Amino acid sequence: MHKIKSRVHKTKTAASFFALTFVAGCSYLPESVKVVPWETETELSGDYETAIETAAITVPEDLDSEAIQQGYPIPEVAVNIAIPVTGKVPRPAPLTAGSQVDAVRLQRLGGNSWAVVNVAPGQLWPQVRAFLVSSGIDVSRVDATGGLIDTDFVLLQDRELESRFRFRVDSGVQRNTSELHVLQQNQAKDIDLTSWPESSDDDDLEQKMLRNIAQFIANNAESAPVSMMAGQSMTGAGRISLEESSAGARLKLELPFNRAWAATEKGFSDAGFRVDDKNRSAGLFYVTYLGPDGEDEEGWFGWLWGGGDSDDPLIGREFQVMLTTQDRELIYIDVLDSQGQAIDQVEQQGLLILLQGNIT
Repeated sequence: MHKIKSRVHKTKTAASFFALTFVAGCSYLPESVKVVPWETETELSGDYETAIETAAITVPEDLDSEAIQQGYPIPEVAVNIAIPVTGKVPRPAPLTAGSQVDAVRLQRLGGNSWAVVNVAPGQLWPQVRAFLVSSGIDVSRVDATGGLIDTDFVLLQDRELESRFRFRVDSGVQRNTSELHVLQQNQAKDIDLTSWPESSDDDDLEQKMLRNIAQFIANNAESAPVSMMAGQSMTGAGRISLEESSAGARLKLELPFNRAWAATEKGFSDAGFRVDDKNRSAGLFYVTYLGPDGEDEEGWFGWLWGGGDSDDPLIGREFQVMLTTQDRELIYIDVLDSQGQAIDQVEQQGLLILLQGNIT
């Protein structure tokens, strides 16, 4: 014990000596030696202008490239929409939909089901991993770039066949939201482990797994960690944005038409519209603007023109909302008057902003 104290004493003495020598040592250094590079900061500030861009690292196809990612990916920047000057500052677009009060919501359209989670993909990803660990389900493959987690085959309670699952994490429609999809496959002879079916072999088992993981995520929402790898690959920018068009402005929605149609129809009531009629084959909704729902909520246009709902000039007005398919998963949404003609740009952008914040 005594020897340990002696060594500690000697170590402290040596450390103190080196510390004092470093502090006082500046006076012993030649003037040509620079201890800290503060004096060259201005000279170095423009080095990036002459830096040489190197080629990206190419990983052979038979090797895993998951670890090779852009350290600082440059996101796409949406075109900034400038609302015409009216003498008043307009309200900003809502950050999230008015209906997004729950941490996790289950949605279904036709034969497809998924969970909408009010966190960015980088935060949802580790929650899926945590669920599998807590459930004792082994992971066979992870693809952070594609947002995929595949499991090994596992025999669940009350099931005769083993099953494996694929969990897919996507960016949600609204900013900083995510979607979680589950695909189930039964074990079978001569099964190709490299391919997955388009739909689950057992829809009931898929639904149970989706509900279980959704409940797990909801219970652990406040303590969820963040995955930097998944965050780089899957942004939280959302799939809906306001952009310029030849008619003034429009919404860009990155969804297939079936889902875009259903999501827009649902968003009308949350945004203060009534659907009077619709023509799905033509991509048209005929709606009437009713204003906000609730005594304490002030309308976007009422605020813009200086009052409450009584001063909102658009309440009771009829409009056409047109969905146009540009690509398989790209839809444009335009707002027109009741005759299908262009409307005032302030009114147009205001209505689009209301829809943008309520389509999920």
